[in-house]
Amino acid sequence: MNGHTLLVANRGEIARRIIRTARRMGITTVAVYSDPDTNAPHVREADQAYNVGPALATESYLNQDRLMAVAREAGADLVHPGYGFLSENTEFAGRCEAENIRFIGPSAAAIAAMGDKTAAKKLMEEAGVPLVPGYHGEDQSLDVLKEAADNVGLPLLIKASAGGGGKGMRVVREASMLEQELETARREAKAAFGNDQVLLERFVEQPRHVEVQVFFDQQGHGVYLFDRDCSVQRRHQKIIEEAPAPGLSAETRHAMGEAAVRCGEAIDYVGAGTVEFLLDPSGEFFFMEMNTRLQVEHPVTEAITGLDLVEWQIRVALGEPLPWQQSELSWEGHAVEARIYAEDPDLGFLPTSGPIEYLEEPAGSGIRVDSGIAQGLTVSSDYDPMLSKVIAHGPDREQAINRLLEALDAYRLAGFTTNTGYLCRILAHEAFKNGDLRTDFIEVHEAELAAPRVDDPSQRALGLLGWLRHQPIAVTDAVDPWDTLTSWRLAGEDWQRAEVHSGERHTLRYRLGPVSAGQQQVRIRDDDEGNELTLRWSGNGDTLPVRLQRPFGQHEDLTLTAISRPPATVTLFAKGECWSVRVNHPEIDLAEEDSGSLTAPMHGRVVAVYCKAGDRVSAGQPLVVMDAMKMEHTVVAPADGVVTELHCHADENLSAG
Repeated sequence: MNGHTLLVANRGEIARRIIRTARRMGITTVAVYSDPDTNAPHVREADQAYNVGPALATESYLNQDRLMAVAREAGADLVHPGYGFLSENTEFAGRCEAENIRFIGPSAAAIAAMGDKTAAKKLMEEAGVPLVPGYHGEDQSLDVLKEAADNVGLPLLIKASAGGGGKGMRVVREASMLEQELETARREAKAAFGNDQVLLERFVEQPRHVEVQVFFDQQGHGVYLFDRDCSVQRRHQKIIEEAPAPGLSAETRHAMGEAAVRCGEAIDYVGAGTVEFLLDPSGEFFFMEMNTRLQVEHPVTEAITGLDLVEWQIRVALGEPLPWQQSELSWEGHAVEARIYAEDPDLGFLPTSGPIEYLEEPAGSGIRVDSGIAQGLTVSSDYDPMLSKVIAHGPDREQAINRLLEALDAYRLAGFTTNTGYLCRILAHEAFKNGDLRTDFIEVHEAELAAPRVDDPSQRALGLLGWLRHQPIAVTDAVDPWDTLTSWRLAGEDWQRAEVHSGERHTLRYRLGPVSAGQQQVRIRDDDEGNELTLRWSGNGDTLPVRLQRPFGQHEDLTLTAISRPPATVTLFAKGECWSVRVNHPEIDLAEEDSGSLTAPMHGRVVAVYCKAGDRVSAGQPLVVMDAMKMEHTVVAPADGVVTELHCHADENLSAG
């Protein structure tokens, strides 16, 4: 493959993943980056790198003129768009073709055929692929859409015709909400894809999301590389995927695969693509869409097939035929992927951002991490909040899940909230382990998933231990008593008092015990909870094996990592959860008094204001809509009342709080 130069028109983990394969194939790699991505890992790893503009994606990663200029300057004869950004942009694919640069993906015509969901539905209907009942018409007037919604019935799904990834998608269960949800869906679609056209579908209750990976060469030969289940989603966007899809009958699996190949054949497809289906509880499946690009979840297919999909994208783009017949393809074992997002699941999955103060990514047998970040970088709200992916492969589904849980337990990122702990809660849930999968999994199990795997009293006790471990006089097994921090006193109370702040202030009392058989011990009483815990550990590093002893002989073993953040804060990791505490440090808690004020829940831009000073509003009424990382969040009135002052306006950028 020497002599080829590949421009990677993307960023983050997918850019690194493409660069890794291209360099192994002997291809020169060219990265592009925006101003805030100057020090990003993908920039350092490429052979060449070019700045393409400021943070705003439309002026950098979506700036086709600048990207084409870079391609010419670098002498690139190949362009890989990754996913997102320009990966399904017909104009960009066409410009590459016009300049004799091989676009690693299907033709502009094929992208157009499936990029417009309305046209794609009609095409699949003609090909005999089963569709969900709905409206896919060109007339987008409000009256026509309302009439179509009446015909389709409730619940109803609104989808952006030109996009995916959950953007421009809304579920309507009450007719009174149709107009508002249409407005929101159109606005999101316009912002994300430059096209506000929508389609309507009957919302299938309790479905699974099962997709099929297909691959076609330029000679017209196509195969399917089996299926994936992507049912576990939030905001209609996947967070856990696995391959193969569990619980499918051989007949359903074969029928889906054959239908997916027919989809590709209908548009003369070339390269890697994914055909997505809804699978209802009866086993009937319906075509949703075809993604004419590589998918975020492609590593699980690579894990079970042993194939490098990026390598075969490049080979097919260079004219090589696929070397396999369908009967020759098989899979081995099971793979599960979890997406690490900068978001707070306990606050409605709101995006988060900030500097990465500490980062430790897992490794080990059967574990793969596709990451776009590094310690010291700052994650902004300018781009999609996905930071990395952790993939586990095992001989069977149970072992793959357990390996992924262990890997996520060892994933440590400090600086802002991520969804790592929430992913662990999903993987450890009995319904997930049993393969009881559905697209509303998170909504159905919301209450159980809200409970962290390390409860609040244990978090406070472990927080106090983590703080003690970083004191100037460390808890050690030193012989000299003056070098040993214990609770012994010549006179007076030997239970020492500490205030631990973790959102709320709690008073704890602790008593450090002597070192015994290489183990150290602290007993902690929680004055607020009225309970007592004993913590035993060994070692002196930041990461310690800890046994948490509860009353009546109950105990729990875990690995605790404590990162000190002077003067009095410590960030802790255990069982996939991350939390911070402040110890013996005065805290001004602005949340103690409710003044009735509303603050921005995240960094972002105001896209709509539905009130003005003096308005009387009702509880739940939308007041302000904010946009961050291409997703909208509506701030609603928490109670009936009057808007006294309004401190923002449309198009204004706000900081969290």
